[in-house]
Amino acid sequence: MIAEALGWGALAASSLVLGALVGLARPWPQQAIGLVLGFGAGALISAVSFELAQEGVEIGGGTAVAIGLAIGALTYYVASGLLASGMGDASAGTALALGAFLDGIPEQLVLGIGLASGEGVSVGLLAAIFVSNLPEAVGGASEMKGAGESRARVARLWLGVAAVCALATPAGFAIADTASGELQGAINGFAAGALIVMLVDSMIPDATRQAGRTTGLVTALGFAVASGLSVA
Repeated sequence: MIAEALGWGALAASSLVLGALVGLARPWPQQAIGLVLGFGAGALISAVSFELAQEGVEIGGGTAVAIGLAIGALTYYVASGLLASGMGDASAGTALALGAFLDGIPEQLVLGIGLASGEGVSVGLLAAIFVSNLPEAVGGASEMKGAGESRARVARLWLGVAAVCALATPAGFAIADTASGELQGAINGFAAGALIVMLVDSMIPDATRQAGRTTGLVTALGFAVASGLSVA
């Protein structure tokens, strides 16, 4: 069953690698990158609302989710601040990679815990992870390449993020018996907190800067698609 959990984790995380390769394959117009980021932002808002916050409260209660959310938000805030001060122009794309890392691990821990509970794979969570990861990686890789990072370095970074996130699924499967409902709720909250700060700090401003007013419409479309998959 650990092998099965690893397989599902690899499938969910593969969208990070696929998105990075698409972002590196050719130069993308700024407007196209902005629209991709806007769609991804909408999908991530859906993931925060339905797959993380709502399910976290149902599993572990509001207090556990709130504590996890605060820790996740502060973790991303501090880490992204350090990146911004040390990496200059490259920090925009790297901030998206950091967001994918900080929300990907708890998301895929939750995926593994669900597998261990005997409920099978959460199709909604799997779809939300895949749909939100893909544009996040496309935009992040494109931003990093545009800032002068080498293709090889960008590819290695996103491959590393995907590998760690994939390993989180069997880790969640392994700890499922000892993870209380409160801990699971806090894990959901951590991912939600990191995502909210990343969306407001990096992803939505970058999308609006590059695609203009159309970003709002595409963000709504991303939310609609991902929320439809969540409740399917």
